[in-house]
Amino acid sequence: MSAHFFLPNTHQHMPQQANAPLYQLPNPGITPTFQFLNLANRTFSLDLRDYHDLYTWSTHNIDKFWNLVWEYTNIIGHKGDHIVDNSALPSANPPWFKDARLNWAENMLHCRSSAKIALIQATEPTCENTLPHLRQCSYADLYELVSALVSALLQHGVRPGDRVASYSSNCIENVAACLATTAIGGIWVSAAADFGSEGVLERFEQVKPIIIFAVDAVVYNQKVHHHLPKLSQLLAGLSITAKVVIIHAIPQPEDRSRWEPGWFGWDSFLEEGRKNKLGITPQGEIEWNRLPFDAPLWILFSSGTTGKPKPIVHRAGGMLIQAKKEFAICGNLRPEDVFFYYTTTGWMMWNFLASGLSSGSTLVLYDGSPLRDPSLLWGLVDTLGITIFGTSAKYLDQLSKVYRPRDHHKLSTLHHIYSTGSPLAPPLFDYVYDHIHPGVLLGSITGGTDICSLFAGMNTALPVYRGEIQCRMLGMAIESFSPMGEQNPPDEEGELVCVKPFPCMPLGFWPLSGFGNDEDVAAAKTRFQQAYFAEYEGVWYHGDHVVITRSKSGNGGGLIMLGRSDGVLNPGGIRFGSSEIYDVLDICFSNVANSGMFLMDSLAVGQKIDGGVDERVVLFVKLLHRQALSDELEQRIRGEIRARRSPRHVPARVIQVPDIPYTLNGKRVEVLVKKIINGAPLSSVNPATLSNPECLGFYRDVGEALRQEVA
Repeated sequence: MSAHFFLPNTHQHMPQQANAPLYQLPNPGITPTFQFLNLANRTFSLDLRDYHDLYTWSTHNIDKFWNLVWEYTNIIGHKGDHIVDNSALPSANPPWFKDARLNWAENMLHCRSSAKIALIQATEPTCENTLPHLRQCSYADLYELVSALVSALLQHGVRPGDRVASYSSNCIENVAACLATTAIGGIWVSAAADFGSEGVLERFEQVKPIIIFAVDAVVYNQKVHHHLPKLSQLLAGLSITAKVVIIHAIPQPEDRSRWEPGWFGWDSFLEEGRKNKLGITPQGEIEWNRLPFDAPLWILFSSGTTGKPKPIVHRAGGMLIQAKKEFAICGNLRPEDVFFYYTTTGWMMWNFLASGLSSGSTLVLYDGSPLRDPSLLWGLVDTLGITIFGTSAKYLDQLSKVYRPRDHHKLSTLHHIYSTGSPLAPPLFDYVYDHIHPGVLLGSITGGTDICSLFAGMNTALPVYRGEIQCRMLGMAIESFSPMGEQNPPDEEGELVCVKPFPCMPLGFWPLSGFGNDEDVAAAKTRFQQAYFAEYEGVWYHGDHVVITRSKSGNGGGLIMLGRSDGVLNPGGIRFGSSEIYDVLDICFSNVANSGMFLMDSLAVGQKIDGGVDERVVLFVKLLHRQALSDELEQRIRGEIRARRSPRHVPARVIQVPDIPYTLNGKRVEVLVKKIINGAPLSSVNPATLSNPECLGFYRDVGEALRQEVA
């Protein structure tokens, strides 16, 4: 049966028809979603007819739904009889599948084929190496690699619950190290190679890894950057002594002149494992450590812009069953697929991508800049036959200003494009369908580090509407709440909440019980409850401002992301998301050919006035180099916002800035700038979490002037 269904190239994108879908499957009944719906009908004597029915049933009967997901997706392991308490509130964080025993890595490596490619690693070209070799690894090769690593890790004392860390680029070795760690029952911790050593120290010091895998160099912007000086700085700051394994993953000559005594090379570490054969049966099978469903799998960290990043512990079974649902039932990921996501190893999308191994598909790993040569990634689509292309909304926004892939590449294999990280503006939907591919499923997806998966996202059975995420994901009982804690009707903006437990809820913040002293464990539990359950009693509060739309074509309602809740603008008591302003700017000021009316970037925040009882909107804009904010441009900005939104949306001040601050994962930091212009000191900022912290001094100075204006 065909995996992907898309309209032929005669399909025309028609944004002028507001309710017309940009993508629609001719026969949704043949998709896995409807196969699953039919299974639910047969199993429980139901009469579910469309996605809306299925979604409603899945969120009212979470025990039956998730039990059926396990069976449908063929999870390897023992399930047992218990599923979950269907009446529990999310704040109780109830146990799931209490009798189950499974191993995440075992489920990732069920394919053992020597003919099937598991991983392809592409590296950005440099001046010295203009055509770097594409590294490939079959599923059989990956299994052997993981076997050797399991043995080596056991030889060096790694036991279940121990933390194994990575300070690496997106390479084959990093995936293998994650699989080997979790095969044993260790807890994986990852930081991207582009993170500064201070930021990584803040993360690793909290979890104290006993082994650290690190690359010796990375490629970015067509240059080789040596990584070992940053690694040495990290190790000097750690309060524990961790063993270090060095990976040479780029197609450049290896240089060991910066190595420190006691470090292991990747190849010698593997040879040690192959020699000892620990954790391997006589038949060569990895002795998978099947642990409880709620055993910790990996620790992800919050952005930590105003304090230490919070260590979020995710459960192995939750990550497995959620990924199985997202890929096998909703996204229809198959062994024939070639799945690419542009991500660093410090972003949850790396974990999302790695979980694609559960389908037996081929994953494409990329190390380097995505936009130094904007044609590079799209060339890989043609070269490697990529079928699913994942990226960030920020990347698509920047790409739209400089490149039209459809004019230069065939892109004939491309079926899906996924976007996340920030709201995908409606004009970018137009850009994808007009200038990348008219027949793709554009899956804007949202979830976050907190759940390491999706609350809302893609579904091959449903249409794509301009500016909307397709649907709420099955089993995720999300709603829009008013400030008073009441469920909003469709099309009314509010706070994203989840009113029923879900299996990918974190276990908590580190340290968990049994991994720290009583005082630290109690403090972590308190922080966890305050982070997600203090806003509305009993239900999960995610911190996103959203609109859940009316159901169309049986989708149960799409989702429009309006921005982070703590960045919502509220002038004169009228609440709206900053994306409502950004959408106007994207429509009217994104034509780089008209340099006098072009905005490179923007940031909208609220400044307190009238003693804090009201606020005014301040819009910061970044222009092309040597361009100045003219009166004409400022008035045009105000006029377009007034005409396309309302007088309340018009910023009180429009200010040109040299740069817009972003986190290391490419997200605007509206809340941080809002705090600074309202008087928070720069000492409250954690600069290690930002890609460009040097620009914050400008906002501090502007904030002082703005506060004097309203004093």
